[in-house]
Amino acid sequence: MRRSPRPGDGIALKPDEFRLLRDLFASRTGLHFGPESRFTLERRLRERLSVLELASFAEYHHYLRFGASAADEWDAAVDLLTTNETYFFREERQLRAVENEVFPMLRDATLLRRRLVIWSAGCSTGEEAYTIAILLHQSGLFPRRATAASPDRWDVRVHGIDISHRCVSAARRGAYGERSFRATPSEARAAFFQQREGGWHVTDTIRQLCTFSQMNLLDADRSRVLRNADAIFCRNVLIYLDARARKAAIELLYEHLSPGGILLLGHSESLLNVSTAFELLHLRDDLVYRKPISAPALDVRPRTDVDPSP
Repeated sequence: MRRSPRPGDGIALKPDEFRLLRDLFASRTGLHFGPESRFTLERRLRERLSVLELASFAEYHHYLRFGASAADEWDAAVDLLTTNETYFFREERQLRAVENEVFPMLRDATLLRRRLVIWSAGCSTGEEAYTIAILLHQSGLFPRRATAASPDRWDVRVHGIDISHRCVSAARRGAYGERSFRATPSEARAAFFQQREGGWHVTDTIRQLCTFSQMNLLDADRSRVLRNADAIFCRNVLIYLDARARKAAIELLYEHLSPGGILLLGHSESLLNVSTAFELLHLRDDLVYRKPISAPALDVRPRTDVDPSP
């Protein structure tokens, strides 16, 4: 017996509707969707028309703007539209530079206060944040327990933020399948993960270093609850934003970095034509950006051309 078509089945995303949705997502999230993305949006969002029993994408656009449960629907739409390809120990060359050069620099910069804060901006399902925590633990540079060599304990925190509610929930669970371990050294997997029901779970030693929050990277007001960061990983995030959103995101990250703090981008990203506020720091294995020690403050008041609401 053939089922009756559900609302949303077979509905096409018309060019004018695509432009409306594209502009709305850009204004609210900064995500960039070029003309080639029209059928991707149609395929990914069509199920939402079925769930909401809407007859067209124009009605869906109206619902996102004025619907009674629009805030919840934004969470659902963002979960469907964001790219979440990630895994542990991604970009090994950069991580080697982090271990050998960035961490020692951060230790020197934070030695007096013995407090280290690192952001994983666009943390997706948490693999990057937990990788940073593992590397911090393995380095021995920031002991969280007093020892004879280091009588004072360090306060260490890795804070992951992502726009996707689903991704943040997965990061908090800290349970992963085999695909997440494609670049993980066997000794790290054995030491920092336990196989239980639901996958490989991050051990408490590493979980205790990490917290996760759902947050739009463009939301200057909400980000103020976080303490200044000594380093920010924002890898493979800017490539998904339009030019206005890239500039707004970098301004926010600059403002929340401590003077002398380090910004790490993905290998396909740079600040060329985005910001001249940072210093380019040449390491043996990588290039990173540093906020000048005598850095002027940038104006990161909420912008009128980028709406940070979810």
